[in-house]
Amino acid sequence: MKALLLIVLTLLSYSASATSGWTTYGRVIELVPTIHHRFKVNIDVKGNKSACKEKQWFYQDYNVNDSREMYLALLEAVSSDKSIRVYVTGRCDINEYSEISELGIRP
Repeated sequence: MKALLLIVLTLLSYSASATSGWTTYGRVIELVPTIHHRFKVNIDVKGNKSACKEKQWFYQDYNVNDSREMYLALLEAVSSDKSIRVYVTGRCDINEYSEISELGIRP
């Protein structure tokens, strides 16, 4: 029973520390398409509300709705050297990258 309570408290404290929100604007340093069902992107942002340890690495799975549009927008930002910001969901992957659900490009 104590072990179950400890697990529940640990999960609650983790979810409480996970924060969603917009990052600051920054330039794309690296965009990495992978064969592992996701793309990864390194963005030179100064502010990231996520509790993930990696503050400039982000990811999104290919099977998520609108992930293709996000990837194409990232390609546009890379090719035009425009600043972008991303919305972090508060979820972290095993590498401590922040999951993203939206992005904005600054003209």
